[in-house]
Amino acid sequence: MSKTVIAVGGHIGDMELTAGPTLAKVVLEGGRAIIIDCTYGERGHPTIVPSKYREQKLEEARFFADTIGAELVTLDYSDGFLPDDEAVAELIAEVIREAKPDILITHWLHSMHRDHERAAQAALRAAFLASIPIEEIAAERHSVPTILHAENWEDMEGFEADTFFEIPDAAYDRWRTGIERHAFARGETYGFRFIDYYSALMQVKGCLVGHQRAAAFKSAGHEQFALAGP
Repeated sequence: MSKTVIAVGGHIGDMELTAGPTLAKVVLEGGRAIIIDCTYGERGHPTIVPSKYREQKLEEARFFADTIGAELVTLDYSDGFLPDDEAVAELIAEVIREAKPDILITHWLHSMHRDHERAAQAALRAAFLASIPIEEIAAERHSVPTILHAENWEDMEGFEADTFFEIPDAAYDRWRTGIERHAFARGETYGFRFIDYYSALMQVKGCLVGHQRAAAFKSAGHEQFALAGP
């Protein structure tokens, strides 16, 4: 899987948690992985004020990226306030034009979190913007061959996985080491055992496709590409 993969999440931790094992696999197999976190996710701790949690989240994101060998791009937006505008999509499109990914991963379009939905919409729009010529932009345009939505228990309305990647032990171990630095993933914010859940989920999906572990995704349909256009 020697490919370039970009993963776009609504908050720091979203793609690290859901797409992280696949990104670790990509790097181990000689590919390039880029995580784009659209907001800091700094309002998700019940006892730490957002300004302090923001710095902690940034440290957690950097540690995770370093651990799995990924590159990190953090957009300067606040948790809960990701705008629905062209500016977000254009920032993501810049990364797509430069990196020319084989695969783009983002949230499913239906979620309990508005930031998740807006990040997904921005990612799809960015894929469209990166694919068309723009006179003011010198970078070569790029059409992303494959767009996938990561399986997230908060984004499950209408989600049906149709794409699976085997997650070898080495990739799982890197992911586990990196994600354990995230306080929310350890269950320290609202008590949900994210690491246990996603570890078990990978084993369940692995049973379905004949592997010890597998990560599940849903391919973007033609109707979603239509949403990204003018």
